[in-house]
Amino acid sequence: MLSSLDKTLKESKNLLAFSAGVDSSALFFLLIEQNIPFDIALVNYGLRVEAQSEEAHAKALAKKYNLVCYSIQAPVFENNFEKNARDFRYAFFEKLIDTQGYDTLLTAHQLNDQLEWLLMRLSKGAGLSELLGLEQSTQKSNYRLVRPLLSYTKEALLSYLQAHHYPYFIDKSNSEEKYERNIFRKNFSDALIAQYSQGIARSFDYLRQDKDNLEAQFNLKFIEKELHIIELLHPSSKVKAIDLSLKKLGYLLSASQRQEIAQKSSLVIGGKWAIESQDNLLYICPYRQVPMPKKVKETYRKQKIPSKIRSYCYSEDITINTQSTKGCAFI
Repeated sequence: MLSSLDKTLKESKNLLAFSAGVDSSALFFLLIEQNIPFDIALVNYGLRVEAQSEEAHAKALAKKYNLVCYSIQAPVFENNFEKNARDFRYAFFEKLIDTQGYDTLLTAHQLNDQLEWLLMRLSKGAGLSELLGLEQSTQKSNYRLVRPLLSYTKEALLSYLQAHHYPYFIDKSNSEEKYERNIFRKNFSDALIAQYSQGIARSFDYLRQDKDNLEAQFNLKFIEKELHIIELLHPSSKVKAIDLSLKKLGYLLSASQRQEIAQKSSLVIGGKWAIESQDNLLYICPYRQVPMPKKVKETYRKQKIPSKIRSYCYSEDITINTQSTKGCAFI
């Protein structure tokens, strides 16, 4: 029997990312059993003959349990399907969150997903924060992303559904090796989970504790739009703080970029992100070059706002008080 979900969800307006597969179906019925309020959102990619049946099933489930079901037809992605599908999916969810006032987005990622992610990032070169990738709870700008099933294997979720005779669909595309994740799943992670699931789950718990200890060396002091100001409690945490911040902004650093960050106090990464170090503060924002009135430039200079950060602050009408920054946890 799966254990109770986060009790704070009972006080939230929740949106479940639903696909009708094993994982999201298990989370659906756990939420129903534990009287946690939620609605569902489904993206129909139209790639399989079952797609229409899955969407009809989702709408029927929602009607049966008096929930709202949002669905959308995705466009055809000619290349880089996994990334484009993910971007489209989250844009859809976040639009619903904005327009319908949801507090929390629930996804059904589980232990197998965690291991697949770790192995994929490990094969490319990654630090601790990037290796972990999936967190139980992540605070976004206007909602909380919660993954309640990270400690459970897919096998446990399937057993739960079968024991209760709950309906679900099997996505046959999950076994197609044209997708990188499926290659890692078939050749590595499934066999490891089958043999060592308990030890793997414990290892992820220990890794998260280590990650928390590392991140205790810096604090996110100010955030507005895509501007992050980070206080470094130890100079050695600079690269890690930048790496994690950019990851949350959707940008993954390469090994050479990490080396460049370690050596410079002012730079532009990938032609997109401005990074400035000043005293014990790190400034990170999109890199822009816009004309500014002389008076504005002088104000920024007096406020000691780093030069590469000024254009973004000006174009986005952001006011920074470096003597009294907004305090918030680095999550």
